[in-house]
Amino acid sequence: MNNLPNNNPKTSDKENYQLFNGLIKSVAGLVGVVVLLVGLVLSLVFLPEISTRLNSTSAELSSASPEPLADFSTEVVDGKDVETGLIAGNGLELVKANCTACHSSALILQNRFNREGWHSKIVWMQETQGLWDLGGNEAIILDYLAENYAPEESHGRRIPLTGIDWYELKE
Repeated sequence: MNNLPNNNPKTSDKENYQLFNGLIKSVAGLVGVVVLLVGLVLSLVFLPEISTRLNSTSAELSSASPEPLADFSTEVVDGKDVETGLIAGNGLELVKANCTACHSSALILQNRFNREGWHSKIVWMQETQGLWDLGGNEAIILDYLAENYAPEESHGRRIPLTGIDWYELKE
């Protein structure tokens, strides 16, 4: 015969607190989602290059070979390209277009290989790093690298002294 509602104030306060916390968390989550959506819409409106990237097809993204840049300007000072620090010579533009598209020219500057060594590096990059087929440009690039970044002859700590008249010290 107990049809009266539960008038225990501790139980109802605890349940109300839990319901209120759940409501607050749900509202905070919804506000976060709305903020993200509004941010995305605003970025698409005010930064149209993002929407162009989103509309690009996967075929464009996975092209086998990027188009070389036609507007490469090569300013040479003291026999070196100002932009990259690479030695000026036949094939520099191809090296800039193909090599520095993925990594800094510092990787070229710090290494010294003969033609076979450079070729093995290119093959390694193609097999493991996604470097595209260089086609007929590979020979020109290898010629440039082998000519300008071949191993240097070791002379020890310094060049030997020559043309000096030595004398004996006397005590």
